[in-house]
Amino acid sequence: MSARKPYIRPMDGWWRRNPYYVRYMIMEATSVIVALYALILLVGVWRLSQGEAAYEAWLAALRQPLAVALHVFMLLAMIYHAYTWWKVLPKKVLPKTLPLLHVGGKPVPGLLLSAAGWTATLVVSAVVYALVRWWRL
Repeated sequence: MSARKPYIRPMDGWWRRNPYYVRYMIMEATSVIVALYALILLVGVWRLSQGEAAYEAWLAALRQPLAVALHVFMLLAMIYHAYTWWKVLPKKVLPKTLPLLHVGGKPVPGLLLSAAGWTATLVVSAVVYALVRWWRL
């Protein structure tokens, strides 16, 4: 009697074999970038608590070309993260994160929910931007 070796499925690059998993892994990676940006902002608050000179030094560091390039990259990653966040709302057939919503006995299309999410994101972003610009004047 010969001993058979157990089948071991190779796990190397499993997520690169399917485009859905590639998009999923990119979406998950963008959440790490969101956390990194939150840490950058927390460092800013910490430097602000140390006084005006420390805060100005932090701002000067953020004005460096490498820091600006990093922020542009993080902005693009956050836009993709927001896109994927609103994209996981319910589809017509199977819900992804929300149960199918009905208004007047008719299901609300997922595209309408995504559009409402994007609109809310843009409006809140514009309000925050306006408040920051008004406060800096």
